[in-house]
Amino acid sequence: MESIQAIKQRFGIIGNSPALNRAIEKAIQVAPTDISVLVTGESGVGKESIPKIIHQLSHRKHNKYIAVNCGAIPEGTIDSELFGHEKGSFTGASQTREGYFEVADGGTIFLDEVGELPLTTQVRLLRVLENGEFLKVGSSKVQKTNVRIVAATNVNMFEAIEKEKFREDLYYRLSTVDIHLPPLRDRQEDIHLLFRKFASDFALKYKMPTIKLTDAAIQTLLKHRWAGNIRQLRNIAEQLSVLEQNRTISAEILKSYLPTAGSNLPAVIKTSKAESDFSSEREILYKVLFDMKSDLNDLKKLTLELMKHGNTKDVEKNNESLIQKIYGDDEDDAEYEEDPVDDSKVLSIPEHSVNPTSPETLDKYHFAEEIEEEETLSLQDKELELIKKSLERHSGKRKLAAAELGISERTLYRKIKQYDL
Repeated sequence: MESIQAIKQRFGIIGNSPALNRAIEKAIQVAPTDISVLVTGESGVGKESIPKIIHQLSHRKHNKYIAVNCGAIPEGTIDSELFGHEKGSFTGASQTREGYFEVADGGTIFLDEVGELPLTTQVRLLRVLENGEFLKVGSSKVQKTNVRIVAATNVNMFEAIEKEKFREDLYYRLSTVDIHLPPLRDRQEDIHLLFRKFASDFALKYKMPTIKLTDAAIQTLLKHRWAGNIRQLRNIAEQLSVLEQNRTISAEILKSYLPTAGSNLPAVIKTSKAESDFSSEREILYKVLFDMKSDLNDLKKLTLELMKHGNTKDVEKNNESLIQKIYGDDEDDAEYEEDPVDDSKVLSIPEHSVNPTSPETLDKYHFAEEIEEEETLSLQDKELELIKKSLERHSGKRKLAAAELGISERTLYRKIKQYDL
């Protein structure tokens, strides 16, 4: 069995992180078997290296190794790509085609981004994992294949299973051995080492002097979060190598190439979302209703004051803050008025000069707005109202009223006694 350092040199893997070493060690141990392997990790951490290690250290190394990006193949054609199709099975199928599982018989298939597979394809893949059987698209003939499947994904599989986007039984078939590659931010000791390797490679490629980082730039490099992981670090090294005339890179220059020069400190984020987007609208409606209720209560209070005292000037003076709360400031509307009013007058209620003997005098609160009483929601009141109307329609005949209400005459009699009708 080859050592971890020998494997790193053979496959061009840079780094001495314990988590990286553990992932490579697991790949070496599982390679001689035919166990299915699931490689997990964020995008850009180098998951494609693990299937190559497994294939080259297995007894299948002399057979074909096929890497398939499941996320790059359209849903309508992925079954044909993986399992093949018969001539005429669909529009455009002018001839019979072999799929990857048929071509790679005896070898290894690497299914990258396996979490993007459609559910129908997942069912077909599960059958291959269980007994090595598959059907071509448009065929009824069962075919056998002997392939080893190594899958990789950057999707949280448990969340995908919970959302019914990935089959749970397929997940446990694929992840007989789970190899996790750590993100670059968790490999602090490897960041500068990787950058130097990339800088050396690009200097050789573009025939330029190698770029070097100052101490402050190295600290900036280590503190950055590297959301794109190794792929992002490689791109930054290539940009600096090509664009910078000065081959010594300061922290300021490095920061100008980083999309967001942030630190590696944890951030407090909201990890869960409301299942429906209607939650915010519901809160807004509640607030509007509560505000309307408050304004209505204020209007009732003001009307009651007018009815008690009758003197509009005194009411206006004593309730100035309440009037301003209800009607707001009228300054915005002043420019539209031909005769601007005094700003100190928030609400002006006209006084009526009336004849003491007129009918209006008898109702000295005629100017007050009549407020309709809120409709009650009491079931008891509704029931009483229905009983009254039914008795009125049938001229007090309980038997007919009871039949209309759908209750017995005895029950109606008891309710009449209850409501004292």
